[in-house]
Parts: sequence; structure tokens; C-alpha cells
Amino acid sequence: MSDVSKSADYDVVVIGAGAAGLNAALVLARARRRVAVVDTGEPRNAPAAHMQGFLSRDGMPSAALLEVGRAEVAGYGVDLIDGRVDHIGPGFTVHLAGGAALRARRLVVATGLRDELPEIPGVAERWGKDVLHCPYCHGYEVRGRPIGVLGTSPIGVHQALLLRQWSEDVVLFTHAMELSGEDHERLTARGVRVIDGDIKRVVAANDRVSGVELADGRIVPRSVVFLFPRMVPHDALLTALGCATENGWVVTDRTGRTSVAGVWAVGNVADARAQVVTAAGMGSAAAMAVNTDLLEEDVDRAVEQRRATAAATVGGDGR
Repeated sequence: MSDVSKSADYDVVVIGAGAAGLNAALVLARARRRVAVVDTGEPRNAPAAHMQGFLSRDGMPSAALLEVGRAEVAGYGVDLIDGRVDHIGPGFTVHLAGGAALRARRLVVATGLRDELPEIPGVAERWGKDVLHCPYCHGYEVRGRPIGVLGTSPIGVHQALLLRQWSEDVVLFTHAMELSGEDHERLTARGVRVIDGDIKRVVAANDRVSGVELADGRIVPRSVVFLFPRMVPHDALLTALGCATENGWVVTDRTGRTSVAGVWAVGNVADARAQVVTAAGMGSAAAMAVNTDLLEEDVDRAVEQRRATAAATVGGDGR
């Protein structure tokens, strides 16, 4: 990581060094833009040992992908800065905690989101190991095993129906959910067992999930548990800049452009559904849009300078 002790100027400052931020930096650096990436080193997927569904990177440790990505962008001259953005001032001056400031012509914000977990004992301790949320990310690895779905979100019914593709033994624990008659019919038809009652805790033994304990003392053996967390975007920097939001998420176009000119948002800060491969693609799309935007500005400046030079020449000749 680079050490920035005073102000520095960049074409683009990327905030966040996950797949979205690093891929944006890579494309911009290859376009010969001066780029800095600021990151706190706290990736959302840190608890997960591997990532899946990324062509040519399937099963690769998440940390390894980011390590390779950082090395690639550094090879193109990108400044990687270990730090936290305190606030963004006028003219896209990015103030870091500690006093340093980076001046940018454009911003790409890739700060991700946080998963708010239900306050059920055992959930946080096993999160990312055998308490999971994404069937497409982890379903194949737990295929054929007894799966429990915690009904802590309305998405629980869909999760249970979907997970039936990977296991014949799926149980939905309703917990706080109220299922409709149609829900019961669909679950039963799909072969999903429904168990009512409040959940007391997720039980673990020998460093692995072994079951789900209910408030009445029953323990239902399970070897893996799924739930849907509340996903909260790390969008404070974007909202402070005045970026428009809708239903709690920053509004962007297909390239990640926000309502504030010169600001793009990519990855999970803008789309909760974005997996690693999706986030990387979002970063690439944003980078091309950012470079095009900078190009238009560069051309406009060149035209203005040429006109000014021509006018000064004419004036010097006395015509």
C-alpha cells in the first residue's frame, strides 16, 4: 500500500478495493489514467474460505483473488492506499482519516455493504462457515446434506424452495414468519418440511453446526443453516454527496453513474445481489464510462485552449 502524507491529484479515486473497485482501477489504469484506490482492508466476504461461480476462479480463496488483483493494478501504477475516507469535500477532495487528502476529477465508490444478522445465538459465530445465505455461492458445496432455513426474513420461503435443488432434506424453521396457505402448499409440494416455533439457537459441536434448538427445547439435527440477513449498504459517502436513493439504495444507471455528476457507485453498495463476478463486471463498465466522461472533458479543454491560442495569435498580429 502507498503512503500518502499530503495532498495528491488523480484522474480517479476509487474507494473500496473489492472486486468492483479493483476491476474499475485496472481498466482505468490500462486507459492511462492516474488512479488511487483507498481501502480499509475489511472485505465483506472475509469469513468465507472460498468463492464460487467465477469462471476460471471457481473455488479460489476470496483473499487470494484480492491479493492478485492488488498486485495487478499496482503493476499498472495504481496507488493503493491503506486508509479510511473521512469525508469528501468540494471538488472531489477525498479526505482520509489522519489528514491526507486526494483530489480527484471523478469518483468510483465501491464500499460494499454489511450483513445485519439476526440476534440468534450461534449465528454470528458460524457465519460464512456453515451458517450461509447464498445458495448459488454455497449450495453445491453442501449438496445432499441436512439443511435448515431460518425464517428470519420473508425471503426464507424462497430460500427453502430453492435449496431443495441441492438437498432432499430441507427444513424451514418458521420462527417469526407467518406462512400463508399458499406458502404451505408450495413448500409441501416441493418436499420441504416446515417446523413452527421460535428458534433459541444454532447448535454447534466440534467446530461445526449440528442442529437448530427451538424455544421448547427440541433440537432438530442439521449440518448447515441458511438465512437471509438484512443487507445495509455502506453508502454514507454517497448520500453525503447528495446521490439520490430509492428504497434505501443509491440510484444508478447501467454503468453505475449516480445522480451526482462525476460519481459512480459499483458493487454491493449499489446492488445487494451482486456476486464477486458481477461486481467485477460492474467495475469494468463503470471504468469505461468514467474514462469516456473524462475524455469529453479533456477534448472540451483542448478545444478551448486551441481557440484561446488562436485568438491570442490573431491579436498579436494586430488583425
